[in-house]
Order: sequence, then C-alpha cells, then structure tokens
Amino acid sequence: MTVTEKKERAEKVVGILKRKYPAAECELRYEGDAWRLLVMSRLSAQCTDKRVNIVSKELFEHFPTAEKMAEGDLAEIEKIVYPCGVYRVKAKNIKDMSGMIVNDFGGVVPKEMDELLKLPGVGRKIANLIIGDIYGLPAIVADTHCIRISNRLGLCTSKDPAKVEKQLSEIVPPEEQSDFCHRLVMFGREVCEKAEVRRLPVCRYEMHNRIIIY
Repeated sequence: MTVTEKKERAEKVVGILKRKYPAAECELRYEGDAWRLLVMSRLSAQCTDKRVNIVSKELFEHFPTAEKMAEGDLAEIEKIVYPCGVYRVKAKNIKDMSGMIVNDFGGVVPKEMDELLKLPGVGRKIANLIIGDIYGLPAIVADTHCIRISNRLGLCTSKDPAKVEKQLSEIVPPEEQSDFCHRLVMFGREVCEKAEVRRLPVCRYEMHNRIIIY
C-alpha cells in the first residue's frame, strides 16, 4: 500500500471514529492540570484508568501541587499509590519528576519532547499525551490499543511504539492525531479487544466487517 493510499485510509478511519465517538477525551480525570496528567499517566502503567482516577483523588488531597509532592514523604506516597502496582518505582518517579518540574522548569510542565523525556518515568507515550492533550500540538500516543488497532486496519506495519508513532504521524492529519489516539482507546476497550480475550484470532469488528475500509 502506498503512502497516499494509507493517508486515504487513515482519513476514512478518522471519520468513522469521529462519528462513533464525537467526544474524544482522555479517561484520566486530571481537571486540565498538566502536572496532574503527568502524574496520573505514570501511575497508569500496567493499571486501569479507573483505578488511577480513584487513587489519584486521595493522592492529590495529600499532595495538591508539584511542590507538595516533591517535599512529600516517599513512604506515604508509596502507601497511597500501592493499588496501582509497581508502587515503589512509581512513587519515586512522581516525587522526583515533581521536584524537577519545580526546580528545573519553574513549576511548568514542559511541552518539548526532549525536555519531557528528562523527567523520571516519562517515555514518548506519556510525553506525547502531554503534548497533545495539554498543548494541543500534533502527537501520536502509541499505546497498546493504538498499536493493535492500527496494525489490524493496515495503517502501520510494526509493533514497535516508536515506529508506529512515526508511521501514523505521516498519514493521520496533524490536527486529528491526539483525538484519533483517544478514539482508538475507546474503540479498543469497547469493540476491538485483544484477540486472546475471547480466544479468537481477530476482533469482532474484523470478523463482521462492521468497519468497511477495504
């Protein structure tokens, strides 16, 4: 498939998903706060957004700002984030990243990829979430849903997050990229599950051809 053909397919998929999910939004309830989204994104690794939303409510009651988190007792942070799993690593990451934001970035979460990647526990997926959701810039969040569904739809040809990010950024319109990724998450959770969930080789949308893109 040529790049032009992939662009045409991507535009069609974008349109279908926009009709199915008019409101594309992050399921983490961060209240428009960049630092909170950063913290919650780190907690969400190997954890559900639903649980992160519950845990974060208590976490931010105790540590409502980056300054408070940076000054907080690590053991107390660990106790609160324990339900999110890998709690020692996550607690240290969110405490240390909060300190860096306060001391190195003047209390403002940066919007440049290179700067975001300096923060403990932040990879390209979290960085792109910040860039897209907070700053409204083109960004592909190559999470498991994005990778799985994009491959199934023929939009990319790799399971490597960095390659998927690059391939999709070349064919998905820049102004649609952030919302497109959120809609893929919604679609993946509702419809296009992992095949092994039902011990089937493909998702039910593929089986019934309910998305016609070919």
